[in-house]
Amino acid sequence: MKIWIKKNRGYIALFIGFGLFRTAVADWNPIPSGSMRPNLLEGDVVLVDRLAYDLKLPLSDIVVAPIGEPQRGDIVTFSSPKDGVRMIKRIVALPGDTVEMRAEALFVNGLAAVYDAPELAREPSETGTLRAVRVTETLGGAARRIQLLSGVPARNSFGPVTVPAGHFLMLGDNRDNSADSRYFGFVPRHLLIGQAKRILVSADIKGNWLPRLERFGQRLQ
Repeated sequence: MKIWIKKNRGYIALFIGFGLFRTAVADWNPIPSGSMRPNLLEGDVVLVDRLAYDLKLPLSDIVVAPIGEPQRGDIVTFSSPKDGVRMIKRIVALPGDTVEMRAEALFVNGLAAVYDAPELAREPSETGTLRAVRVTETLGGAARRIQLLSGVPARNSFGPVTVPAGHFLMLGDNRDNSADSRYFGFVPRHLLIGQAKRILVSADIKGNWLPRLERFGQRLQ
């Protein structure tokens, strides 16, 4: 065993270094579900900047030093406070914000989001397809496309609630098909993994498995 380690120590060091890089600096995250549609699709693989917010000890949630501040509208990966599963959602409210949703309409600190540019779409489901409406949600100068589904039971009204210190409220862009803070509560900062920056590669895993070349390298907004 010692001889094998000595002969392959270069490869071992490279493997360990690569592992530490992935757990402390940058990572990639496959998208397994449709909770962030229409902006992220099943089969996208996104680049995650693990140094966007905090420097952590590798392989842990222990914060060594804060680096940057999460912002409303950031797409982030994090460990679910419910069961530890890695998730990807959008930050919609920061510590101290008062947030409310009234029949799909979002309010933050009393400011109502503006919804425009509606577009009808058909969304795949386990029983066929659903009627979807995609709109641009603008709040506090930040805009993103979100999706609303017809005939799907979802928590489309809540609050008002105030986000505790050191916590964030997350929502999926596919508002009626997303397990997010409406179901598992606020996310503490130490559970944030990093900020999703862009799509590295993409393949149609729900269809023919062909690469979606037009999505390669696409920056996330």
